[in-house]
Amino acid sequence: MKGLLIDENVPSHLKIVTSYPLVHCLDLGDSLSDTELWRHAVEQQLAIVTKDVDFSNRIILSGPPPWVVHLRIGNMRRRAFHDFLAQIWPQIEALLPAHKLVNVFLERIEAIK
Repeated sequence: MKGLLIDENVPSHLKIVTSYPLVHCLDLGDSLSDTELWRHAVEQQLAIVTKDVDFSNRIILSGPPPWVVHLRIGNMRRRAFHDFLAQIWPQIEALLPAHKLVNVFLERIEAIK
């Protein structure tokens, strides 16, 4: 795994400490489809960080790359979102790339190989 691709439904300026480079989908162009984002993540060996269930469903039927971090935490204020992710990000990163899907809930993290 070479980096993280942040989907459009996740704020562009994540405040997390990560050992991977971050790129937001908006940096790749306007209104890219999920298929185009998926293809880019495959080609660049990236993990997609998203709140979109479509990517979770898609990774179940395939193997990495890409990898998917599915944030299943609902809506929250931006600061609370950043604080939550900053707190749990080391756990998430420790699960990548050994797991193709990491589901993040408010009360737990699930990883699927």
